[in-house]
Amino acid sequence: MTARLRVNPIMCEAHGLCAELLPELIRRDDWGYPIIDEQEVPPELLRLARKAAGACPTLALLLDERRDQGRRGMVQALVRQGAQVAASSRAGGPGSAGAPGPGSIS
Repeated sequence: MTARLRVNPIMCEAHGLCAELLPELIRRDDWGYPIIDEQEVPPELLRLARKAAGACPTLALLLDERRDQGRRGMVQALVRQGAQVAASSRAGGPGSAGAPGPGSIS
């Protein structure tokens, strides 16, 4: 699983709570707004990253957690395959309504 922190700059009001809870990944600029490193959240800091995102008073700090690319790639391939099968059946391919397939009842 990969996780990245990001901040919505429009919602952020520079309370600074995130930087206090997670100084390993978040520092503040001269006006108090968070500066977040564009790196993945290390597994040992994931619990603190969740806490910091949940504690943000304006909900401007977001934690994007995603499963590894291998599994997501397999799911995307299955979705593409399903779309191809659906398109084939609409175009009159095997198993479409225009031609009875094996096991169909006439």
